[in-house]
Amino acid sequence: MYIAIEGVIGVGKTTLARLLQNTFEAEVLLEVFEENPFLSDFYADRARYAFQTQIFFLLSRYHQQNNNVSKVLADGKNLIADYTFAKDALFAGINLKGDELDMYHRVHEALGEKIPKPNLLVYLQASTDTLMSRIAFRDRPYERQMERGYIDELNHAYESFFSKPFDHAPILKIDTNQLNIIQNAEHLKLIENRIRETLGLVPFQPSLPLG
Repeated sequence: MYIAIEGVIGVGKTTLARLLQNTFEAEVLLEVFEENPFLSDFYADRARYAFQTQIFFLLSRYHQQNNNVSKVLADGKNLIADYTFAKDALFAGINLKGDELDMYHRVHEALGEKIPKPNLLVYLQASTDTLMSRIAFRDRPYERQMERGYIDELNHAYESFFSKPFDHAPILKIDTNQLNIIQNAEHLKLIENRIRETLGLVPFQPSLPLG
């Protein structure tokens, strides 16, 4: 079983992946941001550093998934990832233009054919105000210059991206605005139940409400 968790920066993907690890007896694959040497410069000057940032992420995500996803699944283990390879193109569509975007898409398409697809994609939703609050709370140094307009643009792009079929995997959408999975164990249990119900994994209670 391979579950991928998606959503805009700050929505809580990594936290949820870690909290679900024991429940589903799964390995966890976490996206690596800090290794991108262009990231801080990108948030300060998006136009100038977009291509370098995007290509670095593309290759880094490809190597991480290509080296880990297939091996974990081949060993018969469950896997939870806090990102997908396919969504990298979403960021490229916002940050790149013209020839740079065309080149990016050619590379992304060639690499993406080799990446296993998840059995379920859990899409965490939140308002832009909620996202900005969570980003400020965690206070990562390279995110301190992040503009609200950029997060809002990403939020709309995510909504559009995940409103369509995704990599032949079912999408489970969860509104997290009123959820606190760290401090409220019932909120985490509700999400776990929704995942079990979607995948047909027992035990679960049909149609438990979130919130």
